[in-house]
Amino acid sequence: MDFTVLIPARLASTRLPDKPLADIAGLPMVVRVAQRAALSRAKQVVVATDDQRIHDACKAHEIACVMTRADHPNGSDRLAEACTLLGLDGQDAVVNVQGDEPLIDPELINACADQLEARPDCVVSTAAHPIEADAHFTNPNVVKVVTDIQGRALYFSRAPIPWWRDAPTAGQPPQGAHTPLRHIGIYGYRAGFLRRYPTLAVSPLESIESLEQLRVLWHGERIAVHVTQHAPGAGVDTPEDLERVRAHFAGQK
Repeated sequence: MDFTVLIPARLASTRLPDKPLADIAGLPMVVRVAQRAALSRAKQVVVATDDQRIHDACKAHEIACVMTRADHPNGSDRLAEACTLLGLDGQDAVVNVQGDEPLIDPELINACADQLEARPDCVVSTAAHPIEADAHFTNPNVVKVVTDIQGRALYFSRAPIPWWRDAPTAGQPPQGAHTPLRHIGIYGYRAGFLRRYPTLAVSPLESIESLEQLRVLWHGERIAVHVTQHAPGAGVDTPEDLERVRAHFAGQK
């Protein structure tokens, strides 16, 4: 299946100012992300930004980039405009890769696109992996997802779900039971739905959980979930994350 990778990038970050332009072994982070995404089967990789500095950095390193409006409330709205600018619509497949994932696995990108091809009943695809640490299960910063028998998302939550009522401690699954899943923040979209997404009303559940993907489920659409056994490469949210990623690239020299 042909697909386009879109990478939304903006400079606003409270914990790590100018994050997309942070230097990683001589290249801006957003360039590192785009280069990694280019190792997937994507027919094109495009950065979507509202900042001229990001646009110029991409141009300097021959990364395709489109300029979007600065007033988008979230990344999905920015991607919807990017689809319009690129002429993507209908069943065209788009995979959204976050601009702070310089270690993203190209095969995970491919898997999200493959889910859209295999699941015509779903307008969105995403990924998850089994939670192995008890602390992650109860951590509200770790988003959990539960699926139906066909691998479609039933619900996403910051709460520990599913909750084992009869577990001996804190709702943890008994040995050998179904392992809870941690959501991975990568999405595949049918471009027609992505362009329609900004017109959908914000759902109460989305506001409560602060999870944008709940808007999709609230409006009766389906999300296919690819389950991988491996946790993705760590994203960059803090200065400590950035140093860890820099050390990774330095070790490759």
